Amino acid sequence: MNIARDINSASMDIEAGANQYLTFMLAEEEYGVDILRVQEIRGWDNATAIPNAPEYVLGVVNLRGVVVPIFDLRKRFHLTNAEFNSETVTVVVKVQYAKGERTVGMVVDAVSDVYNIPSESINATPDVGGTVSMDFIKGLATVNEQMIILLDVDALINVGVLGEVLQ
Repeated sequence: MNIARDINSASMDIEAGANQYLTFMLAEEEYGVDILRVQEIRGWDNATAIPNAPEYVLGVVNLRGVVVPIFDLRKRFHLTNAEFNSETVTVVVKVQYAKGERTVGMVVDAVSDVYNIPSESINATPDVGGTVSMDFIKGLATVNEQMIILLDVDALINVGVLGEVLQ
């Protein structure tokens, strides 16, 4: 599997009515983001810490002259911590927010695959009683008998304290 090749050819082989999603692993669950939002995938590298930032904001990196905030999705989702290793990557995405567009990095356990998922195959987020925020989940899809949680990166970044950090 060559994820970089798959990202570069994303628009070339999308089935009619389908969207492509880059999937990645977090705590043995597979998540996906719209591949058109993915700018690049980078190996984990230390970030410069920002004072008083939420614990899931690891800091910032300079990406070809652009200061990019980096956050840990495990911490953002209140999952157990894991040691960063050779498979840990930063998925750099473009996000829309109140003042325009912003580039951010999301640290994930590992990149998984790229899937074509027809819009009609995406199920609505289930109602879990209002105690859990589902604002940043676009929907759920099943691929190869595996449930994938599809994320809305705009909502993920703009909801809560991280949105305030980016303002």
